[in-house]
Amino acid sequence: MIVLGSTSEVAQAFVEKALQEGEKFEKIYLFTSNKETTERFARHIDVKFLQQAEVIELDLTKEIDYNRFDNISSNVLFCAVGYLGDGTEEGLYDNRNTERIIDINYSKLVPVMNYFAHKFESRRSGTIIGLSSVAGDRGRQSNFIYGSAKAAFTAYLSGLRNYLFDKKVHVLTIKPGFMATKMTEGLPLNPKLTATPKQAAACIYKAFKKEKNVAYVLPVWSVIMMIIRNIPEFIFKKLKL
Repeated sequence: MIVLGSTSEVAQAFVEKALQEGEKFEKIYLFTSNKETTERFARHIDVKFLQQAEVIELDLTKEIDYNRFDNISSNVLFCAVGYLGDGTEEGLYDNRNTERIIDINYSKLVPVMNYFAHKFESRRSGTIIGLSSVAGDRGRQSNFIYGSAKAAFTAYLSGLRNYLFDKKVHVLTIKPGFMATKMTEGLPLNPKLTATPKQAAACIYKAFKKEKNVAYVLPVWSVIMMIIRNIPEFIFKKLKL
């Protein structure tokens, strides 16, 4: 398995869920911008599951040498790369913040996804799982820079799924709502609408096994976002969301 964004609590929970369910991987490739933290997780799954893992440094804000990845082969890719950034008004007009949000969530991520998608296409097998966000379903004033990057990533995954369908490669889009993770620590989240990493992992694994195309981590979010998507624009623009 290839894991992009392997410091993500959801990514780590998914890896553990898959191993607990008896999935077999020759090796798990843990791509990360934080090698020290990820090496601790690699040691954890080695001790707990006797699972071999390799930690690979990947910083999307820097130039990437793809030759380092030539010998990597896998049948599952799990992408949990995400960067919320500063959603305040100061952050909105901070171009470095805006660039980082767009780069990490979309523009610098897609070439990496494409690199591995090409490998999957060549083998004519495999599953690509991408974590997008409900924030990408409609632009809202509270987080529309992040939301626009996730909207682009959702569209990318949709197109990739369409393109790879007859190449026997499946693409699964996951849309988490509120997540109780370090990235959202301190935010006022409604507990009834918030999933833990373990809950998310269980949902994602189920969707993976059922070969779903798109799945919301908590079903209630599919209803919420359907309502939000269908509010007329002349009303929506006046709302504080």
